[in-house]
Amino acid sequence: MTRIGAVRSALPVHRYPQAELTKAFAELSATSGARRALLERLHGNAGVDTRHTILPLPSYASLDGIGPANDLYIEGATDLGEQALRSALAAAGLGAREVDLLIVTSVTGVAVPSLDARLIPRLGLRSDVKRLPIFGLGCVAGAAGLARLHDYLLAWPQHTAALLAVELCSLTLPVTQATTPDMVVSGLFGDGATALVARGDQAAAGSNAGSNAGSNGNAGSNGNAVGDGPQVIASRSEVYPDTSDVLGWRLGTGGFRILLTAELADVVARHLSAGVSSFLAEHGLTPDDISSWVCHPGGPKVIDAIQQSLKLPDSALEMSRRSLAEVGNMSSASVLHVLQMTIDACPPPPGSAGLLIGLGPGVSVELVLLRW
Repeated sequence: MTRIGAVRSALPVHRYPQAELTKAFAELSATSGARRALLERLHGNAGVDTRHTILPLPSYASLDGIGPANDLYIEGATDLGEQALRSALAAAGLGAREVDLLIVTSVTGVAVPSLDARLIPRLGLRSDVKRLPIFGLGCVAGAAGLARLHDYLLAWPQHTAALLAVELCSLTLPVTQATTPDMVVSGLFGDGATALVARGDQAAAGSNAGSNAGSNGNAGSNGNAVGDGPQVIASRSEVYPDTSDVLGWRLGTGGFRILLTAELADVVARHLSAGVSSFLAEHGLTPDDISSWVCHPGGPKVIDAIQQSLKLPDSALEMSRRSLAEVGNMSSASVLHVLQMTIDACPPPPGSAGLLIGLGPGVSVELVLLRW
């Protein structure tokens, strides 16, 4: 099995309360009158208290088109990704040269060479590290990246793998002809990165010696050893039929524009339970056997839909709501941020089961079964 060694997040230094972000977006988009009242109501109902942005708020007025915004994305995502990965490696007690596979997920900018290639010299990764950049999965990519990392470590149980999800959502927010969906997402999304380090069962069972040359065996800065996190047991992917127009991006002359309909929460409420129950049954489990629910905080309505579909108590999704309130929806990084909060807060007893649920465009879902 795959053993998660550490999960760590990195957030931009610029942090603002929701009301200040609402005011800034209204000014940038020249939203006034009845539309301003709608914007304030949508932001007020977003379940978000504070968010981080890669730039100070006054700097967004000087952004001029997709080119300059994407240049800032490459610079900021590389810096933030480096911080998150360094922190996760240190917490796991591993050196950068021990990493055999690096998966990077991001959907808020385009980088060629990809972010993973740019991180090799900055982190001191081996030049022969395997790389898998993922674009297009949107918010589900954090969960999907963990699932694909697990697939790799099943085939290479002596290896170490790292996953980085980094999103700079603030650089994609449209400020011209803002639609109601634009207003919704402008109240939800924040910037941040989360990195996860894991080892195959042979590597985790041994010492901190690396699977290849270059191991340094450093202890983590917080004293954690590799193996403090849960095991990944299995995963399942599903794309719900006839939902491709419910959530996604389209590329316009000014950059990315959100595709979002009011059907998203209804789709989740209708479909999620059957898939979750079927997946758990394959492993002799039911939803009642899950002690920790690690769910993507897509927004209050999406979290409510998850809770409704699975008939969960309020306490089951407490971490998802807390993550949304503290940092907003960070797209692919969010579900991993919830996982970090779950591990850091009070992990369930050894042997108990957890389920990580990612949701994204498609509409797609990724389920990852955990064992503590």
